[in-house]
Amino acid sequence: MSNLYFRDIDKTNVCIVKNIKLKPGQDKFIESIEKCLEEAKAHHEWHPVAIYSDEEIIGFAMYGSFGSNKDTWIDRIMIDQNFQGKGFGKIAMTKLIDIVSKEYGVNVIYLSIIEENKIAHRLYESIGFELTNERDPNGELIFKYTRKF
Repeated sequence: MSNLYFRDIDKTNVCIVKNIKLKPGQDKFIESIEKCLEEAKAHHEWHPVAIYSDEEIIGFAMYGSFGSNKDTWIDRIMIDQNFQGKGFGKIAMTKLIDIVSKEYGVNVIYLSIIEENKIAHRLYESIGFELTNERDPNGELIFKYTRKF
């Protein structure tokens, strides 16, 4: 699992990325990949990436930084149903935190989740994200990660 890495989405991998499937019922917690890619095309602040293990695409993520305060978000992450429950999500989030922190020069990263997504809630808290007691414009719970040196 240490061979987990990210690549930009381009014509060589977009079809495979679009075929990532979640477990039944998980689609109510996150937008479709097609919608994410449309959003990234319309708002260039978003950076969509494919998550690889060795040479196999196992997931998708999207992150970005906005405004003069550089509010930085890991906005979407999903692991294909065939790779869930194997620790890939936690490894991917940990690596994304490092990449995003360095790319944008920030120590604070945000994310939001639908309140009913208890599995994501536990995962993010186990990594070090803390609930802010705020909600985003869609009513999702906002979590904040402060990078410690």
